[in-house]
Amino acid sequence: MRDVFLNVSLRKRAARASLLRIPVVLVILAVFLSPFWILATISFKPVSDVSSYWKFPSQPTLANFATAISKAGIFGAIGRTALITVFVVVLEVIVSSFAAYPLARKCSRFNKVVQAFVLGVMMVPPLSILVSLYSVIVDMHGVNSYWAVILVLLTYQLPQGIFLYTNFIRSIPRALDEAATIDGCGPAKTFFHIILPQLTPVTASVVILSSVNCWNDFQFSRYILQASRMNTVTLSISQFFSQTYIDLNTAAACAMLAIVPVVVCFLALQKYFIQGMIDSSIK
Repeated sequence: MRDVFLNVSLRKRAARASLLRIPVVLVILAVFLSPFWILATISFKPVSDVSSYWKFPSQPTLANFATAISKAGIFGAIGRTALITVFVVVLEVIVSSFAAYPLARKCSRFNKVVQAFVLGVMMVPPLSILVSLYSVIVDMHGVNSYWAVILVLLTYQLPQGIFLYTNFIRSIPRALDEAATIDGCGPAKTFFHIILPQLTPVTASVVILSSVNCWNDFQFSRYILQASRMNTVTLSISQFFSQTYIDLNTAAACAMLAIVPVVVCFLALQKYFIQGMIDSSIK
């Protein structure tokens, strides 16, 4: 009898908890989806429409998207940004995974210093190094060159990738390495045949985080890519904002087109993203 009352009490508590979750979820969805709704309403509004940003236009127009394509060259900017992002992400995955394996498996004093340095570099604000970084790029004749942007973004993203890969590899049992060693595998063969196939979740996390950071980069691209023909997505959008001229509708249309590849990337990798972030956390 006592067990029956206990089960009923637990069910009531579970029902109350479920009811409390609903408004919390609705609030979170409202907070996260509100910017996208405002972006959509502005991008489909005619320039002459000065109604509230929350109100979807009664006569939506595609003129803003046509301006974004013809004047801003948004498709070309998306292509250039995608090219930079792919190079940065591929190089980051390769370099950071290779560097993280010995850091995760060898607990030496030197490795601890390297890990502390990597963590410290992650805390450095990018704006604090722009002046010195620009001077170095000028000396290397890297202004208006894609390789300079790729190099700078890769250097900035590498600490994050090393940090995530290191903590993820630590969650993989060392017994697998020991078994591979007994079977005659060296460190390189162990990494490629035993460790690398298990890095899919953290690789998805690194790809998503790095892609978003590269896609949204403004400060580095603004200093290095000064020619308008080399504009990335953020630079193309920024040209509609100045002290004397603001075209919010066209800028919103550019942003709508620019977020599509990022959303597609996230939807394709989302099932690995959460698991990768959990396993890559500090333990």
